[in-house]
Amino acid sequence: MTSSAYRDTSDSDSRGLSDLQVGFGKQVDSPSATADADISDVQSVDSSLSRRGFGMSKKDTVCQICESSGDSLIPCEGECYKHFHLECLGLTSLPDGKFICMECKTGQHPCFSCKVSGTDVKRCSVGACGKFYHEACVRKFPTAIFESKGFRCPQHCCSACSMEKDIHKASKGRMMRCLRCPVAYHSGDACIAAGSIFVSSYILICSNHSKRSSNSSSAVNVGFCFVCARGLIVQDHSDPMFSSYAYKSHYLLNESNRAELMKLPMIPSSSASKKKCEKGGRLLCCESCPASFHPECLSIEMPEGCWNCNDCKAGKKLHYKQIVWVKLGNYRWWPAEICNPRSVPLNIQSLKHDLGDFPVFFFGSHDYYWVHQGRVFPYVEGDKSFAEGQTSINKTFKKALEEAAKRFQELKAQRESKEALEIEKNSRKPPPYKHIKANKVIGKVQIQVADLSEIPRCNCKPADENPCGLESECLNRMLQYECHPQVCPAGDRCQNQCFTKRLYPDAEIIKTERRGWGLRTKRSIKKGEFVNEYVGELIDEEECRLRIKRAHENSVTNFYMLTVTKDRIIDAGPKGNYSRFMNHSCNPNCETQKWTVNGDVRVGLFALCDIPAGMELTFNYNLDCLGNGRTECHCGADNCSGFLGVRPKSACVSANEEKAKNAKLKQKRRKIKTEPKQMHEDYCFQCGDGGELVMCDKKDCPKAYHLLCLNLTQPPYGKWECPWHQCSECSGAAVSFCEFCPRSFCKDHEKGALVPSALEGHLCCSEHDPLSPVSSEYWSKIKCKLESQDHGEVKE
Repeated sequence: MTSSAYRDTSDSDSRGLSDLQVGFGKQVDSPSATADADISDVQSVDSSLSRRGFGMSKKDTVCQICESSGDSLIPCEGECYKHFHLECLGLTSLPDGKFICMECKTGQHPCFSCKVSGTDVKRCSVGACGKFYHEACVRKFPTAIFESKGFRCPQHCCSACSMEKDIHKASKGRMMRCLRCPVAYHSGDACIAAGSIFVSSYILICSNHSKRSSNSSSAVNVGFCFVCARGLIVQDHSDPMFSSYAYKSHYLLNESNRAELMKLPMIPSSSASKKKCEKGGRLLCCESCPASFHPECLSIEMPEGCWNCNDCKAGKKLHYKQIVWVKLGNYRWWPAEICNPRSVPLNIQSLKHDLGDFPVFFFGSHDYYWVHQGRVFPYVEGDKSFAEGQTSINKTFKKALEEAAKRFQELKAQRESKEALEIEKNSRKPPPYKHIKANKVIGKVQIQVADLSEIPRCNCKPADENPCGLESECLNRMLQYECHPQVCPAGDRCQNQCFTKRLYPDAEIIKTERRGWGLRTKRSIKKGEFVNEYVGELIDEEECRLRIKRAHENSVTNFYMLTVTKDRIIDAGPKGNYSRFMNHSCNPNCETQKWTVNGDVRVGLFALCDIPAGMELTFNYNLDCLGNGRTECHCGADNCSGFLGVRPKSACVSANEEKAKNAKLKQKRRKIKTEPKQMHEDYCFQCGDGGELVMCDKKDCPKAYHLLCLNLTQPPYGKWECPWHQCSECSGAAVSFCEFCPRSFCKDHEKGALVPSALEGHLCCSEHDPLSPVSSEYWSKIKCKLESQDHGEVKE
């Protein structure tokens, strides 16, 4: 095994290495020392992949047949944009004219997902992408984005970032795309899946194509359930250790419990246990990673055949510069860091490995070794334990744990610093969107265009002072119709063509204190003046629901959807103009109006009052916008309703609420002065135990009860009297009470129901033995309470 001293030289993705040395078999106390003898750990390497894995081609074009780059590639000038070597095509010289591959000539393109050729495939709408898919295949990928002209395939969205539900972040930045499947990653170590092979600076072969992906015996599973941290453990350790644990999750254990757990030997493989017990024994083991679970902890039945955990099904991968636990040979799970193959020593690079393998740096021993996803699971914060004893391996393991914890915190600090810088950078400008001047139609929605003969004609004249103006008597303006330049008698002097001419007052985007980005006018605006048109993508109700659902799945909370008619909704989220930045207010200075422009209904924003220059422009979202739900409102208006989508309070309602509030405060103050605080017992009157109790609201009743003892699932609503005040026979008003339980009796049923007990003559019902109605411990509680009550009565 090769060892190398390690040091981190910077916060970048590169790592400094020094003191290279070869030392096979030297580190006898490390998991990698004898791992070279483990044949199952080593696979022969594809030399062509190995060569490509550590060199960066100047050209980012790759032959689609041999999957290698080079200078003698010829591009197909058809729709696929693929490149080929002449020799791979069986050609000796360049063909005359344009070269078009056989797929483009026949129109039989294979689906990039399922690899089945046909004419029913569609090309990605991104220019120069050239990938074809069946619609059913591409819809399986959550990273695919469907637009009016088609779809953007998953290779334009980072698979790692999409796991964080941030589609905007996932679709921006430089991507490295897999040559064989619809997977792409950002080019940094934080996103690229460990075990991928780099073909060029923009192309890779992802770890999904590892030979082990179809080999069910490659994973070495942990011997405990990831949910409750119990599982197939060696019998000598199981009973005394786990009987004292109140488990929730392996990742939630404290350090001492986790230290105990890490000393336990783990089961050798999932397949071994499955074959022996047919259904995996007591643990359900993932076939792709070390995760193990109890089926009952996942609330599922034991499945037949191979099974993968949710993370593996979702495509979650390990990344470079990630701290992990690694299992090699007969050694315990050992902390290590996943390294980028290009940053490890050359002698480590030359060791045997395959696609899907990645080098790890073992803490403590400072060895390197090539492993795969089946032998690794992530280290989490606080995942630290300490070895007992003074043997060499325990000293090394203790050192490894300390180094792993320190390195984990370093990487965490780097990541948080990078995220903080990114957030600060993004806060300087609004989130990106495409600026458009007019509505863009999506799907089945159509823009109506009226015939000139159908457009209403007003009675304004060119000689008027302000023909069709704000203060004129223009019939079209009154009916919220925009005049047509070819129909209006005022001609070029017509002042009722604000939508068509886009006559917007100058405004600027600003950052508000609590409401994100807003819009502020640069000049004064008169009451009733046209401010802006609300434009965006015109979608129908079905598309609107799909977008809202997709937004919720991706944790998007900002919506820009505004209803025009039932099946015409403007979504200004992806595309729009400055009007999309106007914030909500319960006391706005603008309002939305539906105007008919050339036969089509459009939405404009008009001033409700005179607005001075420098004032923020707002309108009321109430009943106009979709997707807000009950979002808290921060408009600061006196009549603020508190939530978006809720009507603002009228002056009368606000006054009544204020009066009611003041009356309640006065009543509370008066009550505090006149009524002493009632004291209740701190144990349940039914079972005698303490805990979370429900108090009786009847005056002078100190009794309290557990919800379970009352056969209730939740606390009773409003004022509540306990069962002690109701006859146990007829539920009438009780006059005689058992002093040891909640049983009581009315006048009609009290005769013979209660008898004196041996405990100082206190009355008890037939549920108790008069000689010993309750335990001595419970009696001491009751006696103490009764004595305190008697002393209180004497004092009064």
